[in-house]
Amino acid sequence: MAQPSHPPKSPRPPQASDTLPGLFRDPWLMPYLDTFLRRQAFVEERRRQLLAHCGAESLLQAADWHLAYGFHLLPNGIWRFREWLPNARAAYLMGDFNHWTASPWFELHPVEGTGDWQVEVPAELMQEGQACQLYVEWEGGSGWRLPTAITQVKRETQPNGNVLFNGVVRRSQSPFPWKNDGIPRLPQMLVYEAHAGIAQTEPKAGTFREFTQKILPRIALEGYTCLQLMAVAQHPYYASFGYHVANFFAPEELFGTPDDLKELVDAAHGMGLRVVMDLVHSHAVKNELEGLGNLCGQRDQFFHPAPRGEHPAWNSYCFDYGKPQVARFLLSNCRFWLEEYHLDGFRFDGVTSMLYFDHGLNHAFQGYQDYFSPNVDWDAVAYLTMANQVCHALGRPVVTIAEDISGMPGLAMPPEEGGIGFDYRLAMGITDLWFKFLDRPDEYWDMEALWHELTNCRQEEKTISYVECHDQALVGGQTFLFRCLGNAMYNAMDLQSKNLLVDRGIALHKMARLATAATGRSGYLNFMGNEFGHPEWLDFPREGNGWSYDHARRRWDLADDPALRYKPLLDFDHAMLQLLRRHPHFFLAPPERREVHQEKHLLAFERDGLLFAFNFHPTQSFEELRLPCQGEEYALVLDSDAIPFNGFGRIRPGQHFHNRAPQGEYRYLSVYLPARTAIALECLDGQQGSSGPRL
Repeated sequence: MAQPSHPPKSPRPPQASDTLPGLFRDPWLMPYLDTFLRRQAFVEERRRQLLAHCGAESLLQAADWHLAYGFHLLPNGIWRFREWLPNARAAYLMGDFNHWTASPWFELHPVEGTGDWQVEVPAELMQEGQACQLYVEWEGGSGWRLPTAITQVKRETQPNGNVLFNGVVRRSQSPFPWKNDGIPRLPQMLVYEAHAGIAQTEPKAGTFREFTQKILPRIALEGYTCLQLMAVAQHPYYASFGYHVANFFAPEELFGTPDDLKELVDAAHGMGLRVVMDLVHSHAVKNELEGLGNLCGQRDQFFHPAPRGEHPAWNSYCFDYGKPQVARFLLSNCRFWLEEYHLDGFRFDGVTSMLYFDHGLNHAFQGYQDYFSPNVDWDAVAYLTMANQVCHALGRPVVTIAEDISGMPGLAMPPEEGGIGFDYRLAMGITDLWFKFLDRPDEYWDMEALWHELTNCRQEEKTISYVECHDQALVGGQTFLFRCLGNAMYNAMDLQSKNLLVDRGIALHKMARLATAATGRSGYLNFMGNEFGHPEWLDFPREGNGWSYDHARRRWDLADDPALRYKPLLDFDHAMLQLLRRHPHFFLAPPERREVHQEKHLLAFERDGLLFAFNFHPTQSFEELRLPCQGEEYALVLDSDAIPFNGFGRIRPGQHFHNRAPQGEYRYLSVYLPARTAIALECLDGQQGSSGPRL
């Protein structure tokens, strides 16, 4: 969401003292200083309480759930299994190793004063790979459960069609022959959002191995530098898109084994790709048999009691971040994925839902008062701050990204400067504006509003921009290209077809992506397949569609077909990314406005030696357009209207442009810019002259 409007400016705004946190460089936050300082003190108190609860000296030491609970093969040849069951009366470990019986060898015993239950078993009685479950008894009931720290899950379809999930005996820390550790990290964040299950062309659930073999090379070849992998943690319902997690330490078993996922990460590193996981700590699935929903007869063991503990929009449970056990569990989950799978960071899902008691639902964030009101959950602020501190305490580069629509100040600033600690936040207002534009004819597009939204962010916080992510592709919505083309996508995507609606959509698809990537504050994101305008929508197999996989896949065959218009869109995406990567410091230089013209529908800006110009006018071309510039000589390096990109080829390729202004006057170039066309010009002399007036 866009940054809220500032309050009306007084003649003399309040001054932030140098002794205050860096967040208060923004003078309009000063009225909320007292609330902020109390909130920061609360965060510090929560940290002290957690360390005391865990007997730890640091947050990294406190993030040890996966080390304290679950299966551990001790050096003396003993399996130790431990679980937090504060409401239990009895508990048994059952599985293939004891023919699923409540045998004395596998009966857990309470650890006095902790709420923990534990059993130690000789190694010869239990082997890795065997199926297992917990059977827990409590006052008034009992049930089968999966351990909270289980690191692998297998599903079993029973004769009646029901699906049963078993845990797998596996050490929480398993050796793996990593080959590509310590690869250099690329400075640019060019993010490819992907889902292993829907990544294949075949109508089925794809696997980690297939993704490694078929999809990773595409991502690396195209020029992306970071893979954002969705639906990694185990979720019993495939159609939840991975957002109803049941087992937080286990990878999704539909896609393969833990080692399969490690091979994917290792191969990605070998191709120069970071791997960031979509981490869901905003809620959990309600399931009891395989999830945390009712582990030992205590519905609110991990979650708030109802109604606060039930998410009104997601039909899921909401964590109680104020409980030290819950904070320990979730912080450990962060540490586990980073250490065990060598991931490079996380995209934290649903941060808005975590930060506010109303989850941000139907809430229009109008100003700074929304971020310091009683609606803010300080426990969630404390947890997210500690999560970022744990992620950044591992001694290697780790990236954290916040998905937040509210625009909370300081979300992507270090805690020592008054922030919550994320490295990046998603610029979610940009996609909203693009899709609002598609609701009206081109001639009514507001260029000033576009420039404002593309560049509107807190300068001290890093943001990642995108035209569309997975949200717009889901059933009930439409991708950018599908919104432009409608039914023409079914019968007019042949290169030989003549269709004005398709021509418009193809042109705007390229222009929107270039404008978004080129103005991105700190990075750019694309969802798998949208780079070539993947047709139709995304829908997982479910009862409502007859359990069909037809829309739960990616049609790479269309992108590879030279007779269709999808391939030129893919080629343009590749050319755009390669241009940005030729400028490794591109996202460190802010875009400098050169021209924003409402009536002509023109937008131009300069950044890191590249001059970008966009003509969004639906019909008018400009033959002698004056573009203010900094340098003396420029070369045409990208043209959205070029024939290889399914354009009309109205601009002669390979052109050079020279400063046309008389000595001592503002520099400008004279260019031809056709309707619905974007170009990028590269400065060849490196001179930094006057930027000229803003027209």
